[in-house]
Order: sequence, then C-alpha cells, then structure tokens
Amino acid sequence: MTVTDRKGAMLEKLPHRLTCIAHRGAHDRAPENTLPAIARALELGVDAIEIDVWHIGGELLVTHDRRLGKRVPGEGLLSAKSPAALRSLKLPGGLQIPTLQEVLQLVDGRVLLNVELKGDNCAAATAAALEAFVHDSAGTLESYIASSFDHQQLFALQRRLPALKRGVLSANIPLDYAAAGEALQAYSFNPAIDCINRQLVADAQRRGLKVWVYTVNAVDDMRAMAALGADGIFTDRPQTLLAINP
Repeated sequence: MTVTDRKGAMLEKLPHRLTCIAHRGAHDRAPENTLPAIARALELGVDAIEIDVWHIGGELLVTHDRRLGKRVPGEGLLSAKSPAALRSLKLPGGLQIPTLQEVLQLVDGRVLLNVELKGDNCAAATAAALEAFVHDSAGTLESYIASSFDHQQLFALQRRLPALKRGVLSANIPLDYAAAGEALQAYSFNPAIDCINRQLVADAQRRGLKVWVYTVNAVDDMRAMAALGADGIFTDRPQTLLAINP
C-alpha cells in the first residue's frame, strides 16, 4: 500500500520504526473489538493487537464502553446485563460481542495481544484465562500483555501472574512522569497522544519502559511520535502505519 498526502505525493518513511498495535483490531471492514476486525489485523501483519475486556457475570467479554448504545445496541450499563443477554445483541454485520477465549483461540500467539482491563475485578479472571490458554495450547505468556488505567488491577496482576507483561495507561503527564511503570515493574508506559512530551518519553525509557502512545491515526502525528522517540503506537489505521514504517 502506498500512502500519499492530499496532493497525491508519496509520503516518506518514518525516521525509525514504530511498533504497530492495531487498536481494537483493524476495523476498516468490521466493527472494532470483533473477531473479523482481529482477523483483519492479523492479515495486515501488525506487531500487536489491542482489545478491551470486561468481567461480566463470570465471563470475560471483549467490548469497550461501560454503557450500551454507542457501539453495542441497547441501553443501560454493561455490568447490569448477563453475558448471554450481551452476546445476543447484534453488532453491525450480525456480529456478536466475542469472549476473550474466542480471541485467544483466533490470535493463538501469532502476534502480541494487549488485553486492556476495563471495569472492576478483571485481574484475577484475566490471569486465570491466560494461564489456562497458555497451558492448553503449549504457548507462552510472552505473547501477551495486560494494560489498564486502573493501576490497582495491574498491581493485583503483578502479584497473581508476575510473568505477564504489564502496560501502564496514563491520560495525563504525572508529576513523577513514568514512576508508576517502574513501581509496577511494567513492560510499557502508554500515554495519551494529548498528554506526552519529550521529558515523559525520556523518563519512561530511562526506567526501562517501552513508550506506546494511544491513539495515533494521522500521518503527521505518527511522524511526531517517532520524532519524540516513542517505541510504538496504538492506531485505528494500522495499514497506514505499516506503509510508512521503515
């Protein structure tokens, strides 16, 4: 795929390679966080795929919002519904909300899978699901990373499954920069594109953390993140990043 600007000129490659993380899969042909979107990301050849997981009624379901009505039809809180009721709701194309188990089976260690913990009480259930799948498939935990804005859940994961990589999500520039990532012995520090500067990047990397920025879709933003020295980006346009990665 050739990427061009608005005048049709071919864009230059980035100054250094960014890890390409397909944000909720590659949803140019299917809704985000669905099995076809994840399969599309695998087809494109991304480095990693990010999904969102909620622990609802004893089941780990892959969807983003805490309320129905935006991406999933219906109304009310996700947590007020049963897994069966949620799975019966039809997404565009007649698709349904997948389970984490279905995603694990589809990806099967082919790329890094970033599981973002949403809502309460996800840590223990996610750890148990990953342990069981890795055991049954003769895989390795190296193929997985769990991330969250809830650093308490990441701490619970650190105690429950220390071998699982952790990603510390941040929606601000903390006073102590990326210190939370070091405290949690994390693999990556994941700042928002609106809350990042060179000092934050440098501090995270000095602490031995990868810097993965979310959510980066415009080519000029991709170029800016590479110039800042970021290691990777979460993007809704993985095909665009792949085309300009060196």
